[in-house]
Amino acid sequence: MNHTIVHFEIPADDPEKLADFYSNLFGWKIQKMTGMPGMEDVDYWTVGTVPTDDKGMPTEPGVNGGMMKRQTPDQRPTNYISVESVAEYVQKAKSLGAKVALDKMPVPGMGWFAQIVDPQGNVIALWETDQSAK
Repeated sequence: MNHTIVHFEIPADDPEKLADFYSNLFGWKIQKMTGMPGMEDVDYWTVGTVPTDDKGMPTEPGVNGGMMKRQTPDQRPTNYISVESVAEYVQKAKSLGAKVALDKMPVPGMGWFAQIVDPQGNVIALWETDQSAK
């Protein structure tokens, strides 16, 4: 498996205004997400930088992402790295000096993620695709 960036997230004080900015700047397709099982209360916007197939997977080189309401004043954009097992890579990262910022959590019907802080203070997320995640 290639351990590459598969998703990014941009925090926003006003997601609707920031969506308008990126749409006008780069032509990105940005839509407020609604009705996702288990995430009905989440104010989340999908960010399409490249076309996708019917399963939401990019059909040409590039990475799509998301935008959400900023959770803390110092929250910065986060890259999601594809791994075989979030649990295993969290442990591996900890053994190399990382700290866990957010333990393994499901994204229903899509997969699992966790966020870690590397030894120099950068937040990255680990992503494991698993359509059976609940």
